[in-house]
Amino acid sequence: MEILGYLLSVIIGVSLGLIGGGGSILTVPVLVYVMGVSPVLSTAYSLFIVGLTALVGSFNYGRKGLLDYKTALIFGIPSIVTVYATRKFLVPAIPDPVFHLGSFEVGKNLFIMLLFAVLMVAASISMIRDKRNGDEGKSGEKKYNYPLIFAEGIVVGLLTGLVGAGGGFLIIPALVLLAGLPMKEAVGTSLLIIAAKSLLGFLGDIGHQEIEWRFLLIFSTFAVAGIFVGTALAKRISGEKLKPAFGWFVLVMGIYIIAKEIFFQ
Repeated sequence: MEILGYLLSVIIGVSLGLIGGGGSILTVPVLVYVMGVSPVLSTAYSLFIVGLTALVGSFNYGRKGLLDYKTALIFGIPSIVTVYATRKFLVPAIPDPVFHLGSFEVGKNLFIMLLFAVLMVAASISMIRDKRNGDEGKSGEKKYNYPLIFAEGIVVGLLTGLVGAGGGFLIIPALVLLAGLPMKEAVGTSLLIIAAKSLLGFLGDIGHQEIEWRFLLIFSTFAVAGIFVGTALAKRISGEKLKPAFGWFVLVMGIYIIAKEIFFQ
């Protein structure tokens, strides 16, 4: 199972390098179900793993000129502040149990996993239904809708803080539609935003969680190796063609988690 977990961490990196998102949505399920890490701690580990992997990927895109630093700053600041505050104050404050439904108790771990599964389903639908042309935004005319970019930055930061996912499936459409970025530039910029908010959000966990650094660094190394593979594959394979297939996989995983957590505890 441990070997399987490390192999899956490579796939997480491949997805981030190839389509700029999606892979991070698998990090928590892999940590919980394959590596045996608790759900709350897994969301913290996920922030570090995804953040480090995305940071390496953003360097690759930056070298090719496919990274818009101004857009990353506009979107990233509210997102970073929100994710840090969520990890530092909101997550530790979530009660355990969270609430009761009659005799059914919804504990903190169950609540986190169900919230994560719902996010997986939403992400999968976004990937399956995504019909954008890869040349969208080709003219390079960038019109910033500041209020909407700022608001979405807060929403993505909150979701990232709660469940430890990078939120690339939310960030990339926002960058294309609200900032007018071409698709590949949106992917590179998304990776930089994911890296900044995930790594700074992880700092909010230090002191609240007992971090096993050796395991975390090994797992992250495999994921980083995967993003190099994904970036290389992006030159030969269209991420837009793979995204729907990956979306179906994420959808099945999300439904599986919901069923397992509710009916097979």
